[in-house]
Order: sequence, then structure tokens, then C-alpha cells
Amino acid sequence: MLPILLSVACLVFVGALLAAERAGRPVLAGTVKTMASLCFIALALVLGALSTTYGTIVLVALVLSALGDVALASDRPAAFMAGLGFFLLAHIAFSVAFAQAPWSWGALATAAAAMAVVGALSLRWLWPHLGAGFKGPVLAYIVAIMVMCALAIAFAGATGRWLPAVGALLFAASDLAGARQAFVARTFLNKAWGLPAYYVAQLLMAWSVAGAA
Repeated sequence: MLPILLSVACLVFVGALLAAERAGRPVLAGTVKTMASLCFIALALVLGALSTTYGTIVLVALVLSALGDVALASDRPAAFMAGLGFFLLAHIAFSVAFAQAPWSWGALATAAAAMAVVGALSLRWLWPHLGAGFKGPVLAYIVAIMVMCALAIAFAGATGRWLPAVGALLFAASDLAGARQAFVARTFLNKAWGLPAYYVAQLLMAWSVAGAA
């Protein structure tokens, strides 16, 4: 029952976060955003994340994601770069977790090819909007996202556990919403779908530690 309550609480905080963002109340938004992030960390712990290597690495990735959430609660450029760095490390940590499975090289190659196309299209879309100081970090970030998604899909194909793959793809989608907000067009619509996609992604990653070998 506790894992379900934590999941529901996370989604309730996300609803409050969207309301606070819509109302232009940054302090409240930062508070409920932190609470939502603490919920997915607590969920992973309750589900036994520390009892397996996979779960422990996923927990590290979730903590890094939460730190990214806290950093991005501020509009300062330094905070944005810190948030980008934390999320980059989170993607790398998730990739390490997914690499634990004895996945098929064929499945990985297929997934990597598909993700390379998505990454190239995303970069082409964003590139004209990036300042010189952001081009390198954003390129590295997109590569990390695509690697994470490819490994998550290969992991799912090898283990039959699809929660991480769905979570990884939702995480990538939420990153696109965040990129549009940061570099292309600042509008509440980006947050309206990007934030729910992000938190559902983290919840799915947390639930994936249940029953992990």
C-alpha cells in the first residue's frame, strides 16, 4: 500500500506544481516540486532499491534527477547549468543500470539506430536557438539521452521488463519540453505536458526496482 500512496502523493504534488506554475508562484512551485521528487526517491527505497545492484544505481540516478529539479527551480543561468549537469549525470547513471542486463547486441543496435535519428532531428531543431555557450553541453546531453533510451529498450528486450523503457522515453520527451521552454518558446504549455511526463518517468524508473535481480 505504501508504494501506491507514494506514487499518488507524487502525482498530487505534480498537480499542485502545475497550479503554482500557472499562477506564477515560484516559491510554492519550488516547494511542491521538491516534495514530488522526494516521493519518487522514497518509492524506490520502499521497493527495495538498496537490495540489488540495479536498484542501487537507479536510486543514485533518481537522487541526481531530484538535485536537477532543485537546481532548475531557480531561473539563474548558473542554476540552469547545474541542473543540466545533474540531469546529464542522471541519464548516465540510468544507462549504467540498464547495462546490467545481458541484452542482445542486435536489439541494442536497432534501438541505437532509431535513437540516433531522433537525436539528430532534435539537435537540428534546437541548434539555431542555442547560444555558443550551450551548443557543446546540449550536444552532450542529447547523446546521453539517446544512449540511455537505447540501453533501456535493449534492457527491456532482454528482460521483458518494459517499465524502464517507457520511463526512459518519457524522460526524453520531457527533456524536449524543457529544451523548448529554455531555448525556443517560453510558455506554460511546455510545463503542462513536460512536467507530468517527467514525473511519470521517474515513478516508472522507481517501480522498476521491484523484483530486480
